[in-house]
Amino acid sequence: MKFSNPLIVVSNMEKSKQFYHRILGLDVVVDFGANVTLTYGITLQTKDTWSSFINKQENELVFGGNVAELYFEEDDFDSFIKKINNMPNINYVHPIIEHSWGQRVVRFYDPDKHIIEVGENIAIVVKRFLNSGLSIEETATRMDVPIDFVNSCLK
Repeated sequence: MKFSNPLIVVSNMEKSKQFYHRILGLDVVVDFGANVTLTYGITLQTKDTWSSFINKQENELVFGGNVAELYFEEDDFDSFIKKINNMPNINYVHPIIEHSWGQRVVRFYDPDKHIIEVGENIAIVVKRFLNSGLSIEETATRMDVPIDFVNSCLK
């Protein structure tokens, strides 16, 4: 057994492909029309075909449940935030927050209200703390992670 890829259902394939390319830089890898695989193996499936696959009516499929997300990390978090701040129609779940371990993240919805999280690359967070003058041990304490984790981010 191996995990292959996540699949999300979309109501408008073209709109979703454009969103994922424009906002996250994902490209179409394989396009079968009703089923499209993007960079990193994220698969989009049209709502009508998905409903037939699971033997449900389209009106039984509910978007926007706020119970799952697609998670991405960005090395240049500040530039990404500037990019999306200049884009119209970004529907935020919340503005930038900093988690207790120091990672900055933003969450927003795709066109079908699937949550997208973009977080600062965790290795960059480690380096930010070290560059601020914290020691490896202090960084581990600040982030509530083992020292080995901090060291592994420096490789």
